[in-house]
Amino acid sequence: MVHQSDTKHSQRGWRSINAQIGLRVPRGVAQSKAKPYLRHGKPIHRAERMTDSDFSIIAQYQAEYRGVVNYYQLAINRHQFEWLKYVMQCSLTKTLAHKYRTSVPEVYRRYRAVLATDQGPRQGLQVVIERGDDRKPLVAQWGGISLARRTVVKTLDDQPPKVWNNQRSELVQWLLAETCELCGSGRNPEVHHVRHLKDLQRKGRAPKPEWAERMASRRRKTLVVCRCCHHAIHNGQPTGQHTRNTTLESRVRS
Repeated sequence: MVHQSDTKHSQRGWRSINAQIGLRVPRGVAQSKAKPYLRHGKPIHRAERMTDSDFSIIAQYQAEYRGVVNYYQLAINRHQFEWLKYVMQCSLTKTLAHKYRTSVPEVYRRYRAVLATDQGPRQGLQVVIERGDDRKPLVAQWGGISLARRTVVKTLDDQPPKVWNNQRSELVQWLLAETCELCGSGRNPEVHHVRHLKDLQRKGRAPKPEWAERMASRRRKTLVVCRCCHHAIHNGQPTGQHTRNTTLESRVRS
């Protein structure tokens, strides 16, 4: 839009913004982006994310908010996203509170941190997962994103990928657990993939095996399994048989 204001003057007394082109955030953007986190006008928890790790929950909220804010980084009225941040932060803390059946103030006490930003230290939420072996820890943060107007365009993407249903949560399991999610074995961990979640829920099929039910209930297209269970999945055989056989052999020997 073209700016027009006879009250804005420069230090020399000239009208400074008349006929200047300015980009603005369209009306209703903040409200539309806040709808998934509201019910009857109040922030609510996201029940579908309660099965994910704390790392994935916080990282997903941060990615969604950053995507919207960065998409409108050239706008001169990005301050309206302060309300969106408030709504998403309330939804985030309520989601963690429902997950652990505790209060929102307790969530703030557990995850509150001072985040280092380009504008100085800022209050926010943070989850740190230590990995050992001199490797950098995994860090997920909420907050610390400035709403100041930027003149240098970076990434424009207001629809970021779903962290809780993507590789980030699998990365945590892969790096930290390295155990089969079906039998608990720690030998030769691999990742089983499916192309579409809808393939796990087709009507008219026989009852789903254990691995398919687990993936469908958690809405994940990946599953960390051992090599034996992976072969069993592809061969249509029951998983965990090798673990049961090992247990029986140990009982017989004893």
